[in-house]
Amino acid sequence: MNLAYDQSAGTGPEVVCLPMFSMTRTATATAFGPAFAGAGLRETYLDLPGHGDTPADCPPTSQAMLDTVCAWLDQHVDTPVLLAGASYGAYLAAGIARQRPDLVGGLLLVCPGITIARESRDLPQEPPLAAPTGWLDAAPAALHAHLDAALGHRSAAVVTTVLTALSSGGPGDATFQEKLQTGPDYALPDESDDVVFDGPVTVVTGRQDGIVGYADQFRAMRRYPRGTFTVLDAAGHYLPYEQPTMLRTLTQDWLHRTRG
Repeated sequence: MNLAYDQSAGTGPEVVCLPMFSMTRTATATAFGPAFAGAGLRETYLDLPGHGDTPADCPPTSQAMLDTVCAWLDQHVDTPVLLAGASYGAYLAAGIARQRPDLVGGLLLVCPGITIARESRDLPQEPPLAAPTGWLDAAPAALHAHLDAALGHRSAAVVTTVLTALSSGGPGDATFQEKLQTGPDYALPDESDDVVFDGPVTVVTGRQDGIVGYADQFRAMRRYPRGTFTVLDAAGHYLPYEQPTMLRTLTQDWLHRTRG
């Protein structure tokens, strides 16, 4: 499959970035680009099957999504590469490191999904942080509950940034995405396997992430003997848009370790 992608002209190591569920390579570049700025990387941003400008030319299963990305990496880049992802993209990136470690030189996982089944996720139980009156006014009513659970940095400015990201890039295939998310094979078959990946890993989570939490991610650190784990206050599931300065600091540390 030919995945839609954008690539920078850097001369340094290549980092391939995978998007959040339903989001596009354009949104991913907005999330990770500032964190990579000045590092001289060749940055590659992919649209997954059924996302953005990539057609839904694979079965609606996470294993098929992973296999498609692996096939693209085999054909288009000199491996191993650095892999970065957020949310579902990070879930797939971790899966690639388990199943095809030969492709991966290091992992940057931001708000990664660990377990697909929502009822099995260990989510924070504390009440959300205070927010100014009307902070969600710019969002469609259908997104209010999602953003209320997802955001730790609760401000109108962050909501506007997230809404712009959600609407950027190609249209995607909503029917395919729904089949994937609601189907019996949304979880990778090796989701719970504690396969060790010994390359440099950085995991960044949001303390107020009501979508995937932060506790499951900490338990999963046993898979990464060279892993750094950080949980940020005033950050939720859209952490790259909520705390870009902190993400840049942690990303630069990760890049330093990948070159060590």
